[in-house]
Amino acid sequence: MVNYKDGSLKKYLDDLAGKLPAPGGGSAAALNAALGVSLVSMVVNFTLGKPKYARYEDELKDILDKSEKLREKFLSLVDLDVVAYQSKNLRDALDIPFMIARLCAEAIKLCPPLVKAGNVNLISDVGVASVLLEGAFVSAVFNVEINLKSLSDKVLAKSIRKELTQKMNSVKKIRLQTEEKVGKIIRG
Repeated sequence: MVNYKDGSLKKYLDDLAGKLPAPGGGSAAALNAALGVSLVSMVVNFTLGKPKYARYEDELKDILDKSEKLREKFLSLVDLDVVAYQSKNLRDALDIPFMIARLCAEAIKLCPPLVKAGNVNLISDVGVASVLLEGAFVSAVFNVEINLKSLSDKVLAKSIRKELTQKMNSVKKIRLQTEEKVGKIIRG
């Protein structure tokens, strides 16, 4: 069984760069998403307990709970994508990146509240988190699309494409709005 999540980052990156069939783009998308939600958690951890942000305490705790659960899921998906690819099972190879995309669409929703409720000293990290999560989403969609080409169930393929298109519009909008607000705060 593959176990990158408990291994070293160097080993993962060496294998990703090497002449190996996996890890590949799906696994990298999951890692990218894990990085994004880790930044969300970091911003919240540096904000909780600060008197200036006390009115957001409950909201921040909720965001932290969600980001930590997502971080664990994404970290597991780093390995699950490798396993799915190696299994040569089309449905597994499709389902894992589809799950990554869906989770990214949920995770990026954690960023906008942090523009106002997060520690202003970490505002750039909120922007980075949104960019990483959008990048992970788009990366996962590429992996879904490549597998949809081989799917014989065209009704299912159409349904998946429709859902991903809707989520893509939402993800891009959230990232753009977050980026604009973060940029204004940084530039003063």
